[in-house]
Amino acid sequence: MQSATSLAEPRPTVADFHRVNRGGGLFSESISQWLGAVFALIAQRLGLRPTALTITNLVLGLATSVTVVALAGPVAAGDVPAWVVGLLALVGWQVAYSLDCVAGQLARVTDQRSAAGARVDVLCDVAAQIALVAALAATAVAQEPSTPTWLVATFAGTWMVNLVTSVMQAGPNAASMVTSTSLPIRLVKLVRDYGAVVFVAALVLAVAPALVLWVIIAFTIVNGGFLLASIAFSARASLR
Repeated sequence: MQSATSLAEPRPTVADFHRVNRGGGLFSESISQWLGAVFALIAQRLGLRPTALTITNLVLGLATSVTVVALAGPVAAGDVPAWVVGLLALVGWQVAYSLDCVAGQLARVTDQRSAAGARVDVLCDVAAQIALVAALAATAVAQEPSTPTWLVATFAGTWMVNLVTSVMQAGPNAASMVTSTSLPIRLVKLVRDYGAVVFVAALVLAVAPALVLWVIIAFTIVNGGFLLASIAFSARASLR
């Protein structure tokens, strides 16, 4: 007769959690998703539910962004070292994103997926990214008070293009404009890799916060261009 131990299912490993990741780009798959897999293993051992990790991701992301907003003025005035805020943003945003990865990995491996959980995940992503946009905008304005209001508004609007198109690609009608997985193409796609984007944003905050305005301009152009390209791609497909 087999013992209860021998009949028990084997515990998932870090590799098992990483294997079910939903991508996100070269940076995310190489760093954020692996870190998420480690957290997922710990969460599974502690009996945590995916939604608990989603909420933790939201709280950490919001706390980090609110701190960056609060310190934007003091950093611009030279009262607070930029590297302190940049390091805080780097750790806070990256860990928060990894926890976002954890929720999906844990749900898929432990079969805890639900429509409600998926909605919470998307809504928390939206809230966290609104806070991130506010943090970058506050820093840009603090560093350069003449920053145009229309630029900040356009940046905030186009930033959500990445999130919206990612959600659209998860359904049965998903489609991609560029299907190649070659290394050069994946390197180009880093501009839409959330893990890489927040890493660069935090690095600029730490080293040269005065350049955050140019980060805003760059991502406004990239995300706005991607939106127009996506409209043209989808329109062309619908007219065939």
